[in-house]
Amino acid sequence: MLFALKLTLLLTFVSIASPMFADDAALDPKITLRLPPTPGNPRNSEGDFIELDDGRLLFVYTHFTGGGSDHASAHLAGRYSSDGGKTWDAEDTRILDNDADLNIMSVSLLRLADGRIAMFYLSKQSLADCRPVVRFSSDEATTWSPPQSIIPDSQVGYYVLNNDRVIQLSDGRLVAPLALHTSPESKKPDWAGRVLCYLSDDAGRTWRPSKTVLQAHDSSSGKRYLAQEPGVVELRDGRVMMLVRSNADSQLVSHSSDGGETWSTLAPSPLPSPTSPATIERIPGSDRLVCVWNDHTNISADLRGKRTPLSLAVSDDEGKTWRRSITLFDNPDGWYCYTAIEFTADAMMLGHCAGDRKKNNGLAETQVTRIKLNELAGVQE
Repeated sequence: MLFALKLTLLLTFVSIASPMFADDAALDPKITLRLPPTPGNPRNSEGDFIELDDGRLLFVYTHFTGGGSDHASAHLAGRYSSDGGKTWDAEDTRILDNDADLNIMSVSLLRLADGRIAMFYLSKQSLADCRPVVRFSSDEATTWSPPQSIIPDSQVGYYVLNNDRVIQLSDGRLVAPLALHTSPESKKPDWAGRVLCYLSDDAGRTWRPSKTVLQAHDSSSGKRYLAQEPGVVELRDGRVMMLVRSNADSQLVSHSSDGGETWSTLAPSPLPSPTSPATIERIPGSDRLVCVWNDHTNISADLRGKRTPLSLAVSDDEGKTWRRSITLFDNPDGWYCYTAIEFTADAMMLGHCAGDRKKNNGLAETQVTRIKLNELAGVQE
């Protein structure tokens, strides 16, 4: 069920060019693209956006052909929009063929400081070899350089890099947050996960691992929690904040004061959550962060553990606290996750899974949701 919520403006957010938010606005998310499963295409998921120099938007996602599981055959497909995400091409453009033994999936698109576009994705060979690779485009996503693994063969393992995750810091460093589940020395997969980052200081030519590798434990009992699917954002003071999916009833949080080299111990965040990832970015032209996730504050017993509702909240203090969330979609059988965020001149674009667990596995259908910036007026206290 889609809600159009009447909001009272609590704070005025101003961009350089024009107000980003309007008084007394009604938040009305518009679904502008649906990618449902079809025969021969049982799942569409985990995409990301890039705005091209000619003003078009490109949404690249994982187009599955061999089944609906995470390990089924898949290639990368794209849809273009020429009107700021209001409408999209009716047919796919094939972006990359599957050149892995299992699949390629989970795209992160990033405009680099030098103007090139970087495309990161997982090259999944087996349960013992899943590593992120990167390609670069100097002609606005028309052609791509050969794939380069950011993790060498000597460190082969099963690494997870979610969609829309890689960032470039203000000093130029690239940060790719990863969860490691199988390593060369391990005998079997560790799905609880260990979290680390791979870093590049030369625009993606070479990479190295962070000094810190994180696991999640309860501070009192020592019980190990899941630590999976991390995401990062740069804070105003130069620190990097990481949110991590967990089964600890909230997103876990860690901070780095040295550009992702070392990290603080994972701790509970103020974002109640099921075992589902969150996506966090800074709102352009403001000092505020926005997070899209499944807010389980006071969730009913029948929805506990489910990836619903899809929620949005803003933080005025760099993620220490969050304003009360807005519910975007709340189908009780909905499966809302793996969200990509892109800001255009007048809208916030979300690309996210939106399947129905009564009809499919929940990850089968992806949609693009468009929210006008002049409607995004903050969150009621």
